[in-house]
Amino acid sequence: MAAWSRIGGGGVMRKIQIIFIAVLVVCGSAALGAQETTKSAADPDAKSGQDYSGMYSFQKEGEFVQVTVEDAGKVTGFVSRFGDGESDKGAFLDQFFKSGKLEGNKLSFATEIVHGIAFDFKGTVDRGTGKNPGDEGYYVLKGTLTENVSDVNKKVTSHSRDVVFKMFPQDAAPTPAIRK
Repeated sequence: MAAWSRIGGGGVMRKIQIIFIAVLVVCGSAALGAQETTKSAADPDAKSGQDYSGMYSFQKEGEFVQVTVEDAGKVTGFVSRFGDGESDKGAFLDQFFKSGKLEGNKLSFATEIVHGIAFDFKGTVDRGTGKNPGDEGYYVLKGTLTENVSDVNKKVTSHSRDVVFKMFPQDAAPTPAIRK
């Protein structure tokens, strides 16, 4: 009773309001602490994956893959490569992703078919040899690249190989066009 008398001259209703407010404060603090614990336990580095967005080397000198990590692990991008066929030998071809996703550091994407060729990649995004963000090779894509080649009869031949694609240095990215 001594504690109640210190609260001050209100009646029973005032005391119930104070108890109710105290319970809300304690419960609210506990809920916020639980959310922070869950978030940090599920994602210790708190990486959204957007750090992995950028240009990476591809199969040959001058070729690249552009990876853009969007919300909820959705990945968009394209492969820009030289044509190998009789009709496109040496021509620059862009093959946009028809699907792509990032779960943690696990990356996968599949390109549209261009001139009878499509690519599938399944692997990881890992730290490379670059010392600082923006350095060449700060991140690398490691995994299996499958090249699917369709002939005129729509028969598909697949060739898989292990690859490592290095992130280009940040200052090597193409300069965005200025719109007028």
